[in-house]
Amino acid sequence: MQSDSPPKERTYDALVSAILTLDLKPGADLDEARLCAEFGLSRTPMREVLRQLAGEGYVVLRQNRGAQVSDMSHASLRAFFIAAPMIYSAILQLAATHRTEAQIAALRSAQETFCSMLDTGTAATRALANIQFHRVTGDMADNLYLSPSFNRLLLDHARISMTFYAPGDTDQSDNVALARAQHDAIIAAIAARDASKAGELAIAHWQLSRDEIEKYVMPNALDAPLGMAG
Repeated sequence: MQSDSPPKERTYDALVSAILTLDLKPGADLDEARLCAEFGLSRTPMREVLRQLAGEGYVVLRQNRGAQVSDMSHASLRAFFIAAPMIYSAILQLAATHRTEAQIAALRSAQETFCSMLDTGTAATRALANIQFHRVTGDMADNLYLSPSFNRLLLDHARISMTFYAPGDTDQSDNVALARAQHDAIIAAIAARDASKAGELAIAHWQLSRDEIEKYVMPNALDAPLGMAG
């Protein structure tokens, strides 16, 4: 958002960014009075922002206890690993089916930003640029039932990916280059309306992320399947 955007929008954007980049940790309590003072909002618009964030999965509103950043527990990570490949594949297949030329242009613009952040950005700006790329594919898919699950998936994916989007990590350079190339291939498949290819690329792209995520957060005791069968 621009600096002259309405205070509620600036507050929403700032809190989303803070949650996605782990400036606000999973499970952290949100002090409503402090947030009001920090962002210059009164209680009513701040509560409207928090309700919007709760509706999108970023925070949990607890009766008589205030808001809390959505947690990342063993159970949620287990569900994340099981659901991610299926949801990503469905989203990209639908994106290839329903995309418009304007959305293709938006996806290419998001990819340009992502590539720029890979070259010059921080871990936070890299993760945010990656999530924005995938958000555009979600807009393309435009599915009432998948969208809430996809948005929550992107939330936790962004938070997890903060661990492996650190610039200067030479061990990650090959995977980052592959992620860039996979994004380009995804754009090409969606532009060609090749839903089958888009679905295949979704699984390959998820596999790349999964391999990195496992190095940092995968519980040894996780006893669930971690990908699509067959």
